Amino acid sequence: MNEQEVQQVEQVIGHKFTDSNLLKKALTHSSAVTDRLLSNERLEFFGDAVLGMVVSQELFERFPQDFEGDLTKIKSVIVSRRSCAKIAKQMGLSKYLKVGKGMIAGKALVGSLSAGLLEALIAAIYFDGGFEKAAAFILKHFGPMIEKIKSEQNPDNFKSMLQQYAQRKFNVTPIYELLDEQGPDHNKCFEVQAVIAGQRYKSAWGSSKKEAEQKAAYNALIETGLLEEDSSEAEGI
Repeated sequence: MNEQEVQQVEQVIGHKFTDSNLLKKALTHSSAVTDRLLSNERLEFFGDAVLGMVVSQELFERFPQDFEGDLTKIKSVIVSRRSCAKIAKQMGLSKYLKVGKGMIAGKALVGSLSAGLLEALIAAIYFDGGFEKAAAFILKHFGPMIEKIKSEQNPDNFKSMLQQYAQRKFNVTPIYELLDEQGPDHNKCFEVQAVIAGQRYKSAWGSSKKEAEQKAAYNALIETGLLEEDSSEAEGI
C-alpha cells in the first residue's frame, strides 16, 4: 500500500494516522500474508469489542426509558456483520483491502471481508487516536442507523424520537402548533407543524390532533436527517 492510498483512506475515514502501519495492517487480509499475525484479524477482534461498547453506551444514554431487552435488540442489528458491511460499502473501503489471489468469490464472502475490514479500522483508529476518536467515527456512521432501527421497532413513536433529538441537541422540547382544521365536527382534519428552537418543519394533516402531531414529527425527523423518507408514511390526510 503506497502513501497515496494511505492518504486516500485517511480522507475517507476522516482520521490522519500517526502510525500508518496500523492502517496498513487493518487493510491486510490473512490471505495476503504468510503470517496471520501480520493480518487484520487481531484488529478485527478488538474493533468488534470497541464497536459494541460504543453502541451500547450510546443506546443506554439515548434511550433511558428502554428496557434491557429492547436495547439488546437494537444493538444486535447495529453491530451485525451485515450493518458493518453496508457501511464499509457506502464508504467505498473494500477496494483498499489487500487480499490473496482468487480470494473474493461471492457476495457473502465480499460482505464478510468488508465487515471485518470496518471493525479492523475501528481498532486501528482506537490504537492510533484513542477511544474518543474511535467513538466519534462509530457514531458518525452508525448514529443514523440507530434512529432508523428505533423507528422501525416503534413506528408510531416519532414524537418521542423527535423529543429525544431536540433535548439532546438544543435542550428544548418540540412544540406542535395547530395551523388549520377542516371538516364538520364529527369528521375533522387537523394540520400541525413541529417547531424546535424556532425552526419550523413541514406540516402534516391527520384525522386527529394526535395523528397530525405524529406525522409532523415524522416530517421533522426526515428534514433533520434522522430518518430516511419512506413512501409508506403518507404526509396527507
